[in-house]
Amino acid sequence: MLYYVLTGLINAIASSFLGLFVYLTNKKNPVNRQFALFCLSVAAWSWAYIFWPGAQDKNTALLAFRVLHIGSIFVSTTYLHFVLTFLDLGEKKKKLLIFGYFLSFVFLIFDFTNLFIRDMVPKFGFKFWAEPGILYHFYLLMFFTWAMYSWWLLAKAHEHSEGQKKVQIQYILLGTLIGFLGGSTNYFLWYNVPIPPVGNGLVVLYIILTAVAVARYHLFDIKVILTEILVGAIGILLLVQIFLSQSTFDYIWRGSLFFLFTISGSLLVRGVLQEIKYREKLQDAYQELQKLDKAKSEFVSIASHQLRTPLTAIKGYVSLLLEGSYGKLTDKNRPPIENVYQSTERLIKLINELLNISRIEAGGVDMNFEETPIEEVINLAMEETKMQAEKKKLYLKLEKPEASLPKIFIDKDKMKQVIMNLMDNAIKYTNQGGVTIRAKSHDSKVRIEISDTGDGMAEEEISKLFKSFSRGSAGNKLSAEGAGLGLHIAKRFVDFHNGRIWAESPGKGKGSTVFIELPIRR
Repeated sequence: MLYYVLTGLINAIASSFLGLFVYLTNKKNPVNRQFALFCLSVAAWSWAYIFWPGAQDKNTALLAFRVLHIGSIFVSTTYLHFVLTFLDLGEKKKKLLIFGYFLSFVFLIFDFTNLFIRDMVPKFGFKFWAEPGILYHFYLLMFFTWAMYSWWLLAKAHEHSEGQKKVQIQYILLGTLIGFLGGSTNYFLWYNVPIPPVGNGLVVLYIILTAVAVARYHLFDIKVILTEILVGAIGILLLVQIFLSQSTFDYIWRGSLFFLFTISGSLLVRGVLQEIKYREKLQDAYQELQKLDKAKSEFVSIASHQLRTPLTAIKGYVSLLLEGSYGKLTDKNRPPIENVYQSTERLIKLINELLNISRIEAGGVDMNFEETPIEEVINLAMEETKMQAEKKKLYLKLEKPEASLPKIFIDKDKMKQVIMNLMDNAIKYTNQGGVTIRAKSHDSKVRIEISDTGDGMAEEEISKLFKSFSRGSAGNKLSAEGAGLGLHIAKRFVDFHNGRIWAESPGKGKGSTVFIELPIRR
């Protein structure tokens, strides 16, 4: 009999605590309020359940059985109400709910009559077991009908849900199944099925899993909730010990222990509630940051598109002016027109980089992989940066490997942009000497090296080199152009190829080398 007392006590503590806990978490939420009402029904059944196994006479046992059914009668109806509220079906199924509560109140009226429970008799190894009245069978029909209908509604909603809602429904479905299987063992003996109410202990899991779903917690928080339930159970056991004291000394030390435990337990529960609120605030802040980041990316993308169109037109007209399409330019007005053309080029390049960044962050970069000779891509990149090197009187050379390199699967345009960005950087920050490009294959990979005789970098600069909007001291000193996006874009494009990119430098004034390593087969 001790098992039934303990399971009843655990169910009572769990339902009382979790019902109050979820309600206080968000009093205004109808789902939380309805869950609390369901827990109240379970708690009313469970607290009375404790007194039945220990009853010493038939009248006490009969009273306990009838009192526990006050809560039991409303368990299935309040649970159905909770499920309908959770699935936003409350208004649609309003008549069904009214009918459910009407039936529950009818059974409640007859709970203390022989039509519901006729008698208490020694049976199935119990000192007192109830004999059902005629209405009890209809009460059970209602109980299991509402339980199965709730499970069916949840299963149906699960098919069309996604994300967090889907996970919540999974928790509630599992809880409903456990509660249905465990709670149903309380009724087998009524129909001479030789299975005692051993599943009564599973009802606590039913409550916990549903509470987890409502409060939108994760597995870690289940441990927290179980700890709080344990604190409540220990508190009740300590309180019971006070009433069982045999002497004044026992009253004093047990009372003191209960008082100290109550304070420390309250502080623990309060701390847990504050931690959960803090975590919710962090989660809300994170979601808000995600929204702002998305809005920023969308703004950059739209603004860049809008700016690129007039700049392309300006570049076209300035190009025509330089070519003499509108008349020959004098030596005096050619330099400013060339400056306008170069400034427009820089703006277009910056806008293209911003567009690339926004596409990368939004996951909107399309990669077109094809088998390509890497020397072809390097030659195209060198062709487009050759004039830039010649203007600064720098050499630009390619050291070809002895054996031809194998073709690799790459996005030709993206990889050309990567190599151009690196070469552009090398030329920009080199005033004497030049840039050397090497390519070789080893260990099923192709490695490209771009070395310059420029200003070089310190270790701290190398660590920040591929971050967005980051420029080294050489960049700030030697060139005012650029926003520090080129190398970041290069790294992201290399990442899309499952490759690796890094930089090395012997130190300041000793030049630097950037390495790209790409797999031959993806």
